[in-house]
Amino acid sequence: MLNLPSIDPKRLGQRLFEARQARGLTQQEAADYLQCSRPVLIAIEKGTRPPKPDEIVKLASLYGQTVHELVRPGEPVSDLRPHLHAAVNKVEPGNAEMEQAVKDLQQFAEKYHELETLMGMPMTSNYPPEVPLTDHVKVAALAEDIAIRERNRLGLGDQPVYGLRELLETDVGLRIMYGDLPSHIAGMYAYAGDVGCCVVVNRRHPPERRRASLAHEYGHVIVDRYSPGVDYLTYRGRKPVKERFAESFGMSFLMPTTSLRRRFNEIVSTKGDFQVADLCRLSHLYFVSVEAMVYRLQSLQLIPAGTLEHLRESRFEVRKAKGILELPERPETNGRYPDRYVYLAVHAYEQAKISEGQLAGFLSVDRVTAREIVERVSQTTNVKDDGSIEESRLPFQRSLLPNA
Repeated sequence: MLNLPSIDPKRLGQRLFEARQARGLTQQEAADYLQCSRPVLIAIEKGTRPPKPDEIVKLASLYGQTVHELVRPGEPVSDLRPHLHAAVNKVEPGNAEMEQAVKDLQQFAEKYHELETLMGMPMTSNYPPEVPLTDHVKVAALAEDIAIRERNRLGLGDQPVYGLRELLETDVGLRIMYGDLPSHIAGMYAYAGDVGCCVVVNRRHPPERRRASLAHEYGHVIVDRYSPGVDYLTYRGRKPVKERFAESFGMSFLMPTTSLRRRFNEIVSTKGDFQVADLCRLSHLYFVSVEAMVYRLQSLQLIPAGTLEHLRESRFEVRKAKGILELPERPETNGRYPDRYVYLAVHAYEQAKISEGQLAGFLSVDRVTAREIVERVSQTTNVKDDGSIEESRLPFQRSLLPNA
């Protein structure tokens, strides 16, 4: 049974209000479903009339949420949806997939914040300084400078960056989820003071595209952090200046000029040429698409303009070329939620702070899969002295500090 005395009626009312709005229902429609008057529903949403347990169960069903999502402990986080809805409706009105993605991002922020509160482990943010853009700024040059600054700030030097998602979460403090977006959408981002920068990237895209989208969204964190937005793979007409910055920044961040130019010159000096095979190897080294590498090399005036069109006309196939060159797939996390989020959820379950059903809810999986995730996260593989492989379970709660 729900322990209603421990739930702040105003906090619960706010969540019910936000859930109803997100579902697109009027107060009268919700009141009719609850079989009460509209003034009673208004009082419930204002927190002046606490709802009964059966009313919470009914409203949770109507709003497409679990009871736990409505009565969970902690202060409600800022609602990211209104501004994101506005951005979506400008160009994608009535798109059900986008509406669901906005809802998923909001729930991700709420669940993440709840886990951090439950475990006493808030996210540490290390955001870059904001950069204003003026009408007369040379966007590409500025983006290049800022990309170098960010690499230095994060201790990356000018070498290829792997594990970009983990880097931006652990070293910067972005909350990043992979969601199911329409194929022409690269990602979305939003900011709220209590949860910080939240990003969703299209997990239907290949790893190289997801990395480009992540770097692009990071560019938005730098120039328009407080303006929620939706990023498309292509734009009609001239791109807004902030989009041009984010695109140039992302490419400069993933493919820094100094190391890329140096490697290109080394290839040409050694072979006396730069061939398609070299292009494929270079794109594999920097973990970017061949198309992105072509555009970057062209922008540095290392290869002639029109190279990509020439490759397309010759029916060049990237996947087949990688197979011929025996370029291995690079490991890249593609889970819906970041590792830190999953570890927090599993740790909370191991400490009996959440139930198995709640764990499944946090991970958006069924209970069987949730148990499998617990086993995977809690297991480690060791090689014994005789060379045999041993699986052992990690004691998460054991302290490694003396006298702790």
